[in-house]
Amino acid sequence: MHIRTPRFAVPVAVSVLALFGTGLTATGAQADPIPVPTERELGERVAKSMAADQLEREGKTPSRQPSGPPKAAPMIIGGTGETIANAPWMAQLHYLDDRNTDDRSDDEAFFCGGTVIAPTKILTAAHCVYGATWSRDSVVVVGATQLPTTDSTGVKDWHGGTPVSVRRQWRHTSYDNATTDNDVAVLTLSKPVDVKPLPIARSTDTGMYQAGQNAEVYGWGRYTTTSQAISPSLKKATLPLVSDDTCAGFWGSNLVRGHMVCAGQPASGSDAGTTTACNGDSGGPLVRNGRLIGVVSWGVEGCVYQGAYGVYAKASTYAGSIRARMHDTDWNKDGKADLLARRASDGKLFPFHSNTSSLSWQASVPGDYRSTNLLVQADLDRDGVQDIVRRTAAGELYRTHYVSGQGWQHTLLTTGWKTRRTFVAPGDVTGDDLPDLVSVRDTGALVIHPGNGRGGFGAEIEAGPGWQTYLNVFGHGDFNGDGKADLLARTAAGAVYLYKGTGTAGLNTFAPRVQVATLGKTYSRFAAVGDVNNDGKADLLAREGDALWLFPGTGSNTGATFATRKAFGTAWGQFDLFG
Repeated sequence: MHIRTPRFAVPVAVSVLALFGTGLTATGAQADPIPVPTERELGERVAKSMAADQLEREGKTPSRQPSGPPKAAPMIIGGTGETIANAPWMAQLHYLDDRNTDDRSDDEAFFCGGTVIAPTKILTAAHCVYGATWSRDSVVVVGATQLPTTDSTGVKDWHGGTPVSVRRQWRHTSYDNATTDNDVAVLTLSKPVDVKPLPIARSTDTGMYQAGQNAEVYGWGRYTTTSQAISPSLKKATLPLVSDDTCAGFWGSNLVRGHMVCAGQPASGSDAGTTTACNGDSGGPLVRNGRLIGVVSWGVEGCVYQGAYGVYAKASTYAGSIRARMHDTDWNKDGKADLLARRASDGKLFPFHSNTSSLSWQASVPGDYRSTNLLVQADLDRDGVQDIVRRTAAGELYRTHYVSGQGWQHTLLTTGWKTRRTFVAPGDVTGDDLPDLVSVRDTGALVIHPGNGRGGFGAEIEAGPGWQTYLNVFGHGDFNGDGKADLLARTAAGAVYLYKGTGTAGLNTFAPRVQVATLGKTYSRFAAVGDVNNDGKADLLAREGDALWLFPGTGSNTGATFATRKAFGTAWGQFDLFG
């Protein structure tokens, strides 16, 4: 039902191997057992990928045809040339699976587009990830208007681009390969790239989708129906947004309202008079007013069938689950949020890796943390490695972070924090997609510390009084599915309130509270670290005596915030500090 490259449908199912190990290194560094390839190795990969993809597009290897209605993944026909300077967040995604043979006729290769949404994160289509292992032989290229050119020795010219390998992948847990529903995915790069990210639409950005307004689509896909070739340089097309009713007039029930959005004039039946995305553009962005509002998903086979509209995954619907990947707390690079816990007896700090239904105890972070009385984790410098923000009994605030080749470093951020009742790392609360910190003064005033994306913070912003009434304040991520980071607050009596983020900085950073749970005095420790069970929704962990419970987030904006609790192990009484 979708084609990632011309004549290329969903690949034959391949066994998805375990991508990452489960343990930390002996020094406690965050696990990353996948070796980072050299630029030469990346060049060899992309050369093989482009060659194998060319064979597919020319029909010199067997093509696999999709089942169901004649839908395909798009290309830009009728667009104009664009430079990477005007679309710096555009990414080329070159996939290759050589089947571990010297025979190129069995190679599986395809090309997709993607968007840099954070220094280590690429947003693309789920059908570009489905059945594929991107960490194996594939390459992402950013910063180039042109595709790489190759010769017999490999890549000859990146054309100013930066090649980088993929560390891990996530696709929406509800992606339906038969209907192409929930067609969003995120690739995590092996290292950060120096590229300006493109902000994602939020669930409240309904005005972004007004029918008749123009949006832009970008890609390197096919540019004519007379050839299977994809464009050697970036193209752009301006398309009017189409109402659901109008689009459904052509696509009928294939259009999943609320999950998909259509754009473009109805195709004319030929290249002339048609402007649309096409094969090879899959995963690229639909952009309006400087925000990503859609992901190139599917269209009609051949791309110019008369009356057809191009279809995109509606980004605002998936804002919460996408941002859960941007601001994750993932220590072992498997895509799930992990927990930090301090053992009271010796002050050792341990990461616990999520196995979706339980937590796995790992080697401790080097050091003695008995003087630490508060801690949270967040990737403040967005390098793909978790930082620990911790306060000592003396009121010193440190950022403990791992530096390759140097080990764990302790950077003093500020002093005088004895007067802070607590602090939280909820993610981005100011609307700039940079991770922030939130603290509560002894007076009960809530304070926002805007992250600068480099490990530090800007000037404090007052966010309102009255927070001294709460015994606990915690939160990491989006609890109501609108793409904005929220806070949870618990009274001494056990009432838990949700403060929905608004994405603005100041007295209106959080909406008025709504009670979402009651967790009484039997619960003594809490941790909200993000998406623990890997369903795209933020969860809550709570200790009750020796037992640890997971309260799965529902991501609902109207119903219950948490589902029925699930047991997450025992013997947790020995840990007195969570983060």
